[in-house]
Amino acid sequence: MTSSDDCYYLMEYTSYAGYGYSTANDLIQNFKKPVSRKSLPEYRYKERAIIQIAQLLAATTGPIVKNSTLVPIPPSKTKTHPDYDDRMVQCLQQCGGGRLDIRELLRLKNNMVSSHSATVRPTVEEIIENMAVDENLSGNLPTKLVLFDDVLTTGAHFKAAKQVLMKRFGQISVIGIFIARRCFPTTP
Repeated sequence: MTSSDDCYYLMEYTSYAGYGYSTANDLIQNFKKPVSRKSLPEYRYKERAIIQIAQLLAATTGPIVKNSTLVPIPPSKTKTHPDYDDRMVQCLQQCGGGRLDIRELLRLKNNMVSSHSATVRPTVEEIIENMAVDENLSGNLPTKLVLFDDVLTTGAHFKAAKQVLMKRFGQISVIGIFIARRCFPTTP
């Protein structure tokens, strides 16, 4: 991330801390539950987290998203993969109640290891190489795109998405909104 990036986050998520560490940790860890657990009773916590995050976004992002196209940063799996997780799309849809311009404008060409479970995180360049614009959704864009993602860790996915969109659409305004920013536990 650089000082020229216009990004916002709503809370801080503390890495290597459990659910009970903070409200943000509880919310984010439930939000990230894999879709492979959908048949388990604990999945209801993910569904609840989606609703809570949608309410939080609706209450706090109104002026920022006005007259914008909202673009979820793609998850690590392609839409055809059984572990594809559309949690950001669900949040945005619930947040806007059908009144917002939400488009899955970006897609991955190939599946990736999710960043939070990767031992080596992909570079911005590797992410750019694997990301494409869905041309079927690219018509009539306003002059501002708002990228959404769950946790701002290094900013690599945001930077990659921003570069792909600016290459395709020119000098369009691109803003990032994240549910949380990663931080580390403080030591006494």
